[in-house]
Amino acid sequence: MKIIITILLITFSTSLTFAQTKKQEQKDESKPFVLGVIDEIQSATLSEKRILNIYLPEGYNRKDTTRYPVVYLLDGSADEDFIHISGLFQFNNFSWINRVPKSIVVGIANVDRKRDFTFPTTLDADKKRFPTTGHSEKFITFLEKELQPFIEKKYKSNASKMLIGQSFGGLLATEILLKKPTLFSKYIIISPSMWWDNGSLFKQSSPILQPEFSQKTDVYIGVGKEGLTPGDNPRVMEVDANLLVEKLRKTKSKNVNIYFDYLPEEDHATITHQAVFNALRLLFPVNNKAE
Repeated sequence: MKIIITILLITFSTSLTFAQTKKQEQKDESKPFVLGVIDEIQSATLSEKRILNIYLPEGYNRKDTTRYPVVYLLDGSADEDFIHISGLFQFNNFSWINRVPKSIVVGIANVDRKRDFTFPTTLDADKKRFPTTGHSEKFITFLEKELQPFIEKKYKSNASKMLIGQSFGGLLATEILLKKPTLFSKYIIISPSMWWDNGSLFKQSSPILQPEFSQKTDVYIGVGKEGLTPGDNPRVMEVDANLLVEKLRKTKSKNVNIYFDYLPEEDHATITHQAVFNALRLLFPVNNKAE
């Protein structure tokens, strides 16, 4: 009799434990939180595969006729600027704000940002300190000949293209603005590393400075209280940003708008988020919402 009771107790206990475990498993109804999609492009120019993190705005549907502006974000890895910058666009799309047009954000994940974002330097010390640098020409070709056509073919984009870059990314954005300004119609340039090659980019001539430049182009330049730049030739980040603004404001084209923003509460590490928020407010004023 005792043996029978013991067997029954064990059976009941096992059944109860199994039922509780099964019940707990059934209650776990969590799902992944999806922010966007991860895409890939094989670049012949760079001889490598590049990862793209892509935010698609609410209501995006490949089957309808709506087309969207595209924001190209340098330093666009998931552990860099992609998530919080996409959040700024999503926030500004709320119906009660409606400041920025619903946009596709293309975060370009890094492989070697120093290689991709810098042109060749003439300074031996910088060549030694940064041995992989100096290949921005290839990266610009990748943007123009491969990435933009890839996005335009696969996603529902319109003609509006914005570029966002900070630090070395800001240097690259400035190089593109001066050398090939029509690649993008809006530029958000934050704390650009104009100290590279001892500021040689300041000497760059540009179509954007000429009276016949006809593309409507908006340029935001933001800098924080950042002080001395890296390198052996002392320069000041805030001064270089001001010099860049002065250079661009000498344009004889009536189609170029320059916005300068000094953020003394921010430094080189903290400036990006606040600067992009400010840039969207300046580039899309209240009386011209979401156009």
